[in-house]
Amino acid sequence: MLFNSWQYAIFLPAVACGYFLLPHRWRWVLLLAASYYFYMSWNPELIFLILFTTLTSWLAALGVERAATQKGKKLCLYTGVGLSLCCLFFFKYFNFFSQSVTALLRRFSLPVSDFTLQVILPVGISFYTFQTLSYVIDVYRGQMKAEKHFGIYALYVSFFPQLVAGPIERAVTLLPQFYQPHRPDPAAISYGCHQIAWGLFKKVVVADTAAVYVNFVYGDLNGCGPMAYLIATLLFAFQIYCDFSGYSDIALGSARILGFSLMTNFRCPYLSTSIKEFWRRWHISLSTWFQDYVYIPLGGSRRGRWRHLRNLFLTFLVSGLWHGAEWNFVIWGGLFGLLSMADVFWLPRRKAAMERRGPTAKKVFSVLHWAVCFALVCLCWIFFRADTLSDALLILRRLPWAASAPLQGIQVALQTMGLTGGKLAVMAGAIAALVGFDLIQRFWGDPIALLQRQKAPVRWAVRYAVCLAVLLCALTLPEGVAVEFIYFQF
Repeated sequence: MLFNSWQYAIFLPAVACGYFLLPHRWRWVLLLAASYYFYMSWNPELIFLILFTTLTSWLAALGVERAATQKGKKLCLYTGVGLSLCCLFFFKYFNFFSQSVTALLRRFSLPVSDFTLQVILPVGISFYTFQTLSYVIDVYRGQMKAEKHFGIYALYVSFFPQLVAGPIERAVTLLPQFYQPHRPDPAAISYGCHQIAWGLFKKVVVADTAAVYVNFVYGDLNGCGPMAYLIATLLFAFQIYCDFSGYSDIALGSARILGFSLMTNFRCPYLSTSIKEFWRRWHISLSTWFQDYVYIPLGGSRRGRWRHLRNLFLTFLVSGLWHGAEWNFVIWGGLFGLLSMADVFWLPRRKAAMERRGPTAKKVFSVLHWAVCFALVCLCWIFFRADTLSDALLILRRLPWAASAPLQGIQVALQTMGLTGGKLAVMAGAIAALVGFDLIQRFWGDPIALLQRQKAPVRWAVRYAVCLAVLLCALTLPEGVAVEFIYFQF
């Protein structure tokens, strides 16, 4: 069941009505049943995997808390973490490592055959696995008590708004909310509906529309020129941002309608002026997860500069592998690791230089830093989007030729992609609306809260405009364009 489907448009109000009509002590049963139904709508058999991960991590945390010795606590911790990681490795990474080892052996002239398994990647496995890992580790660290109620814990793992693609919630913040007797709050319901509408605008109007042209270019690199590569890469930057942040907005809005508060996952990442700032604003729940459970345990920045740099690079390398079992993603993570390492040296010097500048010069250099940061992020996105590593390298080799005849190249590229006239206006208008929303959020505050304080004609005009844009783009989307969210594959 997709967030951008008519089934979900029926499912969410039905769950919300049932939730508020039931006595508080039975609400967790409804939410758990609804969450499992939501997950089983993709593949009913995969419910056994999430049940296994839920049960083993729940028992492991109880074992950690009840163990009398430190050795016993560690045994329970390693067992719970190990079982969760084994499930993740088997379904997501077994074929990748098998093929990599086979290719390496063949380079040494060893005649080995491919050994791969025909397994389906369970939807959302990386997200709910990370939630169970953080829960067991937090109990081991003494940061929270183990949850005694298995049903409530199972709901924490499978809560349907954030089950499939996050945000990756921490048990210490989400579990207590299931015990709170939420009441219908008109203001929260209104805000949630607005947030869902904006998420749908991002997904349908921006991401799905951009996907048509991005898929065309990346699917036929030999038939397109360097300028088309450049335009498609820029569009993909907006596609993936709106696809993933749109999902997060719908997740947060759905949870808010029910009375729950989920972690904000994006804060205007493309307005960043450094890679470090970008990762403080992009996929925040994952960035903070890697910071707390990978980077800091490795030593963080506490053991000298070179170990700090090593820890940064390893963390981003693991993050790249988390995103996908392909060398493209490993290189993508490694590139961001190298850029983050460069920031360690560059940012202090930039800060000192900026302090010596006047107000006008500071603004000019801030814009320049933003442009460089955005360009670097877009270059990294090439490895994320390309179907193969060779495709990514081909784009990088040919991309500089886009500067040879920019004006003529743009016109030819737009015609090749079919992005002309009205289609170009729609795409540009959608991106302008997105940029405007983020600028308001960055400098003036929450745009949805600001909208709710406007007069009725303004509020309804914006609502109708957003809903009409979503409806028209959904109806005119070409057949065969996948409308699933990109991060479902992770």
